[in-house]
Amino acid sequence: MKLKGRNHYIRKTHRYLGVFIGVQFLLWTLGGLYFSWTQIEAIRGDHLHHPSAIELDGQMVSVSDALDGKLAEGEKADLSRLRIVKVLGKTFYSVVYKDRGLNERRMLIEASNGVRRTPVSGDEARQIALTSIHEPAEAVSIEFITEDMITGHHEYREKPLPVWAVGLNLGDGVTVYVGADDGQVHAVRTNSWRAFDFLWMLHTMDFAGRDNINNYVLRAFSILGLVTVMSGFLLFFVSSRNLRRLTRYFSRKHRE
Repeated sequence: MKLKGRNHYIRKTHRYLGVFIGVQFLLWTLGGLYFSWTQIEAIRGDHLHHPSAIELDGQMVSVSDALDGKLAEGEKADLSRLRIVKVLGKTFYSVVYKDRGLNERRMLIEASNGVRRTPVSGDEARQIALTSIHEPAEAVSIEFITEDMITGHHEYREKPLPVWAVGLNLGDGVTVYVGADDGQVHAVRTNSWRAFDFLWMLHTMDFAGRDNINNYVLRAFSILGLVTVMSGFLLFFVSSRNLRRLTRYFSRKHRE
Protein backbone atom coordinates (compact mmCIF):
# COMPACT_ATOMS: atom_id res chain seq x y z
CA MET A 1 0.00 0.00 0.00
CA LYS A 2 1.30 3.46 -0.88
CA LEU A 3 2.03 5.91 1.92
CA LYS A 4 -0.70 8.32 0.74
CA GLY A 5 -3.31 5.60 0.61
CA ARG A 6 -2.34 4.31 4.04
CA ASN A 7 -2.59 7.76 5.56
CA HIS A 8 -6.01 8.20 4.02
CA TYR A 9 -7.41 5.04 5.56
CA ILE A 10 -5.80 5.64 8.95
CA ARG A 11 -7.13 9.20 9.03
CA LYS A 12 -10.60 8.09 8.00
CA THR A 13 -10.68 5.29 10.58
CA HIS A 14 -9.52 7.64 13.33
CA ARG A 15 -12.02 10.34 12.34
CA TYR A 16 -15.10 8.12 12.35
CA LEU A 17 -14.02 6.24 15.45
CA GLY A 18 -13.40 9.58 17.14
CA VAL A 19 -16.94 10.79 16.42
CA PHE A 20 -18.52 7.49 17.44
CA ILE A 21 -16.55 6.89 20.62
CA GLY A 22 -16.12 10.59 21.40
CA VAL A 23 -19.72 10.90 22.60
CA GLN A 24 -19.13 8.21 25.21
CA PHE A 25 -15.77 9.75 26.13
CA LEU A 26 -17.60 13.03 26.76
CA LEU A 27 -20.16 11.28 28.97
CA TRP A 28 -17.38 9.51 30.89
CA THR A 29 -15.64 12.85 31.43
CA LEU A 30 -18.81 14.63 32.57
CA GLY A 31 -19.57 11.78 34.97
CA GLY A 32 -16.01 11.84 36.30
CA LEU A 33 -16.23 15.59 36.91
CA TYR A 34 -19.49 15.19 38.82
CA PHE A 35 -18.12 12.31 40.89
CA SER A 36 -14.91 14.16 41.78
CA TRP A 37 -16.60 17.47 42.60
CA THR A 38 -19.32 16.09 44.88
CA GLN A 39 -19.03 14.66 48.37
CA ILE A 40 -20.20 11.04 48.55
CA GLU A 41 -21.61 11.71 52.02
CA ALA A 42 -23.96 14.31 50.53
CA ILE A 43 -24.95 11.94 47.73
CA ARG A 44 -25.83 9.25 50.29
CA GLY A 45 -27.85 11.73 52.35
CA ASP A 46 -25.58 11.43 55.39
CA HIS A 47 -25.97 15.17 55.99
CA LEU A 48 -29.71 14.66 56.49
CA HIS A 49 -29.84 11.40 58.39
CA HIS A 50 -28.39 10.50 61.78
CA PRO A 51 -28.36 6.95 63.18
CA SER A 52 -30.04 6.25 66.49
CA ALA A 53 -27.76 6.12 69.51
CA ILE A 54 -27.75 2.76 71.22
CA GLU A 55 -27.92 2.83 75.02
CA LEU A 56 -28.48 -0.42 76.86
CA ASP A 57 -31.17 0.16 79.44
CA GLY A 58 -32.38 -2.32 82.01
CA GLN A 59 -32.23 -6.10 81.99
CA MET A 60 -31.83 -7.87 78.66
CA VAL A 61 -32.64 -11.50 77.96
CA SER A 62 -29.87 -13.63 76.48
CA VAL A 63 -29.68 -14.12 72.74
CA SER A 64 -30.38 -17.84 73.04
CA ASP A 65 -33.52 -17.15 75.12
CA ALA A 66 -34.60 -14.43 72.69
CA LEU A 67 -34.33 -16.81 69.73
CA ASP A 68 -36.00 -19.71 71.51
CA GLY A 69 -39.11 -20.71 69.58
CA LYS A 70 -38.80 -17.86 67.07
CA LEU A 71 -37.50 -19.87 64.13
CA ALA A 72 -39.44 -22.57 62.33
CA GLU A 73 -37.91 -25.91 61.40
CA GLY A 74 -35.34 -25.44 58.65
CA GLU A 75 -34.81 -21.74 59.36
CA LYS A 76 -31.34 -20.64 60.47
CA ALA A 77 -30.23 -17.40 62.11
CA ASP A 78 -27.00 -15.71 61.05
CA LEU A 79 -25.59 -14.78 64.46
CA SER A 80 -22.60 -13.03 62.87
CA ARG A 81 -25.04 -10.33 61.71
CA LEU A 82 -26.96 -10.01 64.95
CA ARG A 83 -27.40 -6.35 65.94
CA ILE A 84 -28.82 -4.37 68.84
CA VAL A 85 -31.00 -1.57 67.49
CA LYS A 86 -33.40 1.10 68.65
CA VAL A 87 -36.91 1.28 67.22
CA LEU A 88 -39.17 4.06 68.48
CA GLY A 89 -37.27 4.30 71.73
CA LYS A 90 -37.15 0.58 72.54
CA THR A 91 -34.16 -1.78 72.33
CA PHE A 92 -34.38 -4.83 70.08
CA TYR A 93 -32.28 -7.67 68.78
CA SER A 94 -32.26 -7.42 64.99
CA VAL A 95 -31.93 -10.97 63.68
CA VAL A 96 -31.10 -11.95 60.12
CA TYR A 97 -32.17 -15.46 59.19
CA LYS A 98 -32.88 -17.63 56.18
CA ASP A 99 -36.20 -19.34 55.67
CA ARG A 100 -36.69 -22.81 54.19
CA GLY A 101 -36.36 -21.40 50.70
CA LEU A 102 -33.00 -19.83 51.68
CA ASN A 103 -34.51 -16.35 51.34
CA GLU A 104 -32.99 -13.79 53.68
CA ARG A 105 -35.42 -12.42 56.27
CA ARG A 106 -35.27 -10.15 59.31
CA MET A 107 -37.11 -9.93 62.58
CA LEU A 108 -37.05 -7.82 65.74
CA ILE A 109 -37.06 -9.35 69.20
CA GLU A 110 -37.51 -7.00 72.15
CA ALA A 111 -34.36 -7.25 74.25
CA SER A 112 -36.11 -6.74 77.59
CA ASN A 113 -38.58 -9.63 77.34
CA GLY A 114 -37.74 -11.72 74.26
CA VAL A 115 -41.05 -10.98 72.51
CA ARG A 116 -40.97 -10.85 68.72
CA ARG A 117 -42.16 -7.54 67.34
CA THR A 118 -44.71 -7.27 64.56
CA PRO A 119 -43.53 -5.63 61.32
CA VAL A 120 -43.37 -1.84 61.27
CA SER A 121 -46.60 -0.19 60.16
CA GLY A 122 -46.90 2.76 57.80
CA ASP A 123 -47.50 5.24 60.63
CA GLU A 124 -44.52 3.87 62.53
CA ALA A 125 -42.32 4.07 59.43
CA ARG A 126 -43.36 7.71 58.98
CA GLN A 127 -42.42 8.45 62.60
CA ILE A 128 -39.07 6.66 62.26
CA ALA A 129 -38.28 8.57 59.06
CA LEU A 130 -39.12 11.95 60.59
CA THR A 131 -37.11 11.36 63.76
CA SER A 132 -34.07 10.18 61.79
CA ILE A 133 -33.77 13.45 59.84
CA HIS A 134 -31.88 16.45 61.20
CA GLU A 135 -34.29 19.06 59.83
CA PRO A 136 -37.97 19.53 60.71
CA ALA A 137 -40.07 17.91 58.00
CA GLU A 138 -43.44 16.46 57.11
CA ALA A 139 -44.25 13.26 55.27
CA VAL A 140 -45.93 13.92 51.94
CA SER A 141 -46.12 10.33 50.72
CA ILE A 142 -45.66 6.77 51.93
CA GLU A 143 -45.47 3.57 49.91
CA PHE A 144 -44.98 -0.07 50.87
CA ILE A 145 -42.49 -1.76 48.52
CA THR A 146 -42.06 -5.51 48.19
CA GLU A 147 -39.77 -7.71 46.09
CA ASP A 148 -42.47 -8.16 43.44
CA MET A 149 -42.67 -4.39 42.92
CA ILE A 150 -38.97 -3.95 42.15
CA THR A 151 -38.38 -5.10 38.60
CA GLY A 152 -35.28 -3.94 36.77
CA HIS A 153 -33.78 -0.69 37.94
CA HIS A 154 -34.91 0.93 41.19
CA GLU A 155 -33.24 3.60 43.31
CA TYR A 156 -33.64 1.30 46.32
CA ARG A 157 -31.75 -1.78 45.22
CA GLU A 158 -29.75 -4.59 46.83
CA LYS A 159 -31.15 -3.68 50.24
CA PRO A 160 -33.57 -5.39 52.65
CA LEU A 161 -37.20 -5.81 51.59
CA PRO A 162 -40.02 -5.17 52.26
CA VAL A 163 -39.52 -1.48 52.93
CA TRP A 164 -41.52 1.68 53.49
CA ALA A 165 -40.65 4.61 51.18
CA VAL A 166 -41.44 7.84 53.04
CA GLY A 167 -41.30 11.03 50.96
CA LEU A 168 -40.51 14.25 52.84
CA ASN A 169 -41.14 17.91 52.01
CA LEU A 170 -37.50 18.99 52.32
CA GLY A 171 -36.89 19.78 48.67
CA ASP A 172 -34.39 17.84 46.58
CA GLY A 173 -36.92 14.97 46.45
CA VAL A 174 -35.94 13.39 49.77
CA THR A 175 -37.19 9.82 50.27
CA VAL A 176 -36.36 7.82 53.39
CA TYR A 177 -36.51 4.02 53.14
CA VAL A 178 -37.44 2.28 56.40
CA GLY A 179 -37.23 -1.51 56.65
CA ALA A 180 -40.59 -3.05 57.50
CA ASP A 181 -39.05 -6.04 59.30
CA ASP A 182 -36.30 -4.27 61.27
CA GLY A 183 -37.44 -0.63 61.56
CA GLN A 184 -34.08 0.73 60.37
CA VAL A 185 -33.37 3.47 57.85
CA HIS A 186 -31.61 1.63 55.03
CA ALA A 187 -31.29 4.46 52.53
CA VAL A 188 -31.93 8.16 51.98
CA ARG A 189 -32.45 9.15 48.36
CA THR A 190 -32.38 12.69 46.96
CA ASN A 191 -32.34 14.27 43.50
CA SER A 192 -28.57 14.67 43.92
CA TRP A 193 -28.31 10.90 44.39
CA ARG A 194 -30.55 10.32 41.37
CA ALA A 195 -28.32 12.55 39.21
CA PHE A 196 -25.31 10.60 40.50
CA ASP A 197 -27.05 7.32 39.69
CA PHE A 198 -27.92 8.47 36.15
CA LEU A 199 -24.34 9.52 35.45
CA TRP A 200 -23.10 6.28 37.00
CA MET A 201 -25.34 4.40 34.55
CA LEU A 202 -23.74 6.29 31.65
CA HIS A 203 -20.32 5.57 33.16
CA THR A 204 -20.82 1.81 33.52
CA MET A 205 -23.07 1.56 30.42
CA ASP A 206 -25.26 -0.86 32.36
CA PHE A 207 -28.62 0.60 31.39
CA ALA A 208 -30.63 -2.02 33.28
CA GLY A 209 -29.14 -2.53 36.72
CA ARG A 210 -26.52 0.26 36.78
CA ASP A 211 -23.83 -1.67 38.68
CA ASN A 212 -22.56 -4.38 36.29
CA ILE A 213 -19.17 -3.17 35.07
CA ASN A 214 -18.53 -6.44 33.22
CA ASN A 215 -21.21 -5.93 30.57
CA TYR A 216 -20.36 -6.40 26.90
CA VAL A 217 -21.29 -2.84 25.86
CA LEU A 218 -18.70 -1.36 28.23
CA ARG A 219 -16.12 -3.91 27.09
CA ALA A 220 -16.76 -3.10 23.43
CA PHE A 221 -16.50 0.66 23.94
CA SER A 222 -13.32 0.21 25.99
CA ILE A 223 -11.73 -1.72 23.13
CA LEU A 224 -12.94 0.84 20.57
CA GLY A 225 -11.55 3.61 22.75
CA LEU A 226 -8.16 1.90 22.80
CA VAL A 227 -8.27 1.46 18.99
CA THR A 228 -9.16 5.15 18.60
CA VAL A 229 -6.21 6.26 20.73
CA MET A 230 -3.81 3.90 18.97
CA SER A 231 -5.01 5.05 15.54
CA GLY A 232 -4.35 8.63 16.63
CA PHE A 233 -0.76 7.74 17.59
CA LEU A 234 -0.32 5.85 14.33
CA LEU A 235 -1.70 8.77 12.34
CA PHE A 236 0.75 11.10 14.05
CA PHE A 237 3.73 8.92 13.23
CA VAL A 238 2.85 8.29 9.57
CA SER A 239 1.92 11.91 8.86
CA SER A 240 4.75 13.69 10.71
CA ARG A 241 7.21 15.35 8.32
CA ASN A 242 9.95 15.41 10.90
CA LEU A 243 9.62 11.69 11.52
CA ARG A 244 9.69 11.01 7.79
CA ARG A 245 12.84 13.10 7.49
CA LEU A 246 14.47 11.20 10.37
CA THR A 247 13.44 7.89 8.80
CA ARG A 248 14.96 8.86 5.44
CA TYR A 249 18.09 10.15 7.19
CA PHE A 250 18.71 6.95 9.16
CA SER A 251 17.84 4.85 6.11
CA ARG A 252 20.44 6.71 4.07
CA LYS A 253 23.02 6.37 6.84
CA HIS A 254 22.32 2.66 7.01
CA ARG A 255 22.94 2.23 3.29
CA GLU A 256 26.18 4.12 3.53
